[in-house]
Amino acid sequence: MTRMSMTNTPKTATIDDAATIGRTLARAFGDDPMMRWFFPGDASREAGLGRYFTTLFTRQYLRHGVCEYTESAAAFWVPPGAQDKAVPDAETVRELSGILGDRAPLFRQAAEEAAGSGPQEPHWYLAVVGADPAAQGQGHGAALLRSGLARADAAGLPVYLESSKPANLPFYEHFGFAVLGEVRLPGGGPALWPMRRAPRHPADA
Repeated sequence: MTRMSMTNTPKTATIDDAATIGRTLARAFGDDPMMRWFFPGDASREAGLGRYFTTLFTRQYLRHGVCEYTESAAAFWVPPGAQDKAVPDAETVRELSGILGDRAPLFRQAAEEAAGSGPQEPHWYLAVVGADPAAQGQGHGAALLRSGLARADAAGLPVYLESSKPANLPFYEHFGFAVLGEVRLPGGGPALWPMRRAPRHPADA
């Protein structure tokens, strides 16, 4: 078993961590195809992503999900039964639209497309996980992933996610996820790959 350092041990996030988590995820998703599609301007992308993830954290996932972080990574999980609540409400959509500017219609279309292809069975949903590239290879993302998977396994439930970065698929497959297909976002957007991980007995996880 790999021993986690103090810096990559998952901690439960609170509202006081919003700015830190926003900055971490902005750096983590700077090269993500979907986020680059939403925020095409190189000079303004990191600032826009910081506001985007801070809004999602404070308005949606902190209220209805399980949010954890390490020194250099963060993850937002949605438990079974809370999927509907974790979908951005009208006020959140308005706030995000202000952040996204003229890319807002594309965001709304993408959200609708992803929601329409979601699973119907009870499950845990990994909405967001990302690590600062400066800490790549130090186990931060893996630590957060293991933390959430342990909860799902304890409940005997599968886990779903969508990845928009092809290079990340082997990482998730290492943890037992399987690609279910490919979803092409409307408006000429990038592809999403829905993935599912079957529940495991804790001793086998």
